[in-house]
Amino acid sequence: MVGRRNSTNVTNFILLGFSEHPQLQGLLFGVFLAIYLMTLSWNLGLITLIRTTSHLHTPMYFFLSHLSFVDICYSSSVVPKMLSDFFKEQKTISLVGCTVQCFVFVDMAGTECCLLAAMAYDRYVAICDPLWYQATMTPTFCAQMVVSAHLGGFLTSLVETSSIFQLRFCGPNVIHHFFCDLPPLLDLSCSNSFISKVVNWLMVFITGGISGLIVLISYLYIITTMVKIRPVKGRSKAFSTCASHLMVVTLFYGTGLFAYLHPSGSHSTNQGKVASVFYGAMIPTLNPIAYSLRNKEIKEALMKLKEAIDQWC
Repeated sequence: MVGRRNSTNVTNFILLGFSEHPQLQGLLFGVFLAIYLMTLSWNLGLITLIRTTSHLHTPMYFFLSHLSFVDICYSSSVVPKMLSDFFKEQKTISLVGCTVQCFVFVDMAGTECCLLAAMAYDRYVAICDPLWYQATMTPTFCAQMVVSAHLGGFLTSLVETSSIFQLRFCGPNVIHHFFCDLPPLLDLSCSNSFISKVVNWLMVFITGGISGLIVLISYLYIITTMVKIRPVKGRSKAFSTCASHLMVVTLFYGTGLFAYLHPSGSHSTNQGKVASVFYGAMIPTLNPIAYSLRNKEIKEALMKLKEAIDQWC
């Protein structure tokens, strides 16, 4: 089925991954295995810390724990398959497996977009309307925002995946990527993929565009409010609560846009693959670090946990 288009329906795909660098397979396996293990341990550790530390039971950390859960699912939808393929001659994935992988990846990406928007709104209320923070960001409202984020990701993925996998794939079946991503799949279809491409872009605009707009508007209000804060020390404290979130948003949207908006071509395909590695494997690892390094409350919770462990031992 590899090569020219024919009338036979494709039942599996071949993921080229990083096979163009055979001499680096062992090194790349070690690097990505280490990254994945760090993703699991740091995000699980952050979830556990937030759930077991009473003073971290606030809306910001509630959203952060769900972001860590999404990052674990996000990375797990791609990295384990990629790791197993390093030692396979035929890096195949079935049509069903490709559909599931694509669905979970898009679902988690859409959910993360919505969660980042919810976290931006939380920071907006905390800085711009602090007197009403407790009344606005109630546990019920926060839970509703998280459920809405997951629902938004699920519906986005359902529509995008359905629009692509109702297309016909009759060869070639080689995906120049390390997982079943939407753009390369669209290029392999032997059906007219125009409607699927329109649906794909429309869903990206609705989910990514609206959530990005909420983040942008929230930070415009936050910056306007911070400029008015006196003294400078108070302004610095307000900014420190947003710095980690802003860093995560920049990395997530920046690499995502680069991966999906680059022009076609072999060189840009490799660039898109590198960008996909970054937002599919690296960002889930970097998120807990970004929220922990400069976060005084997280550091205090870690110190108390360490003291409790030392006393227990």
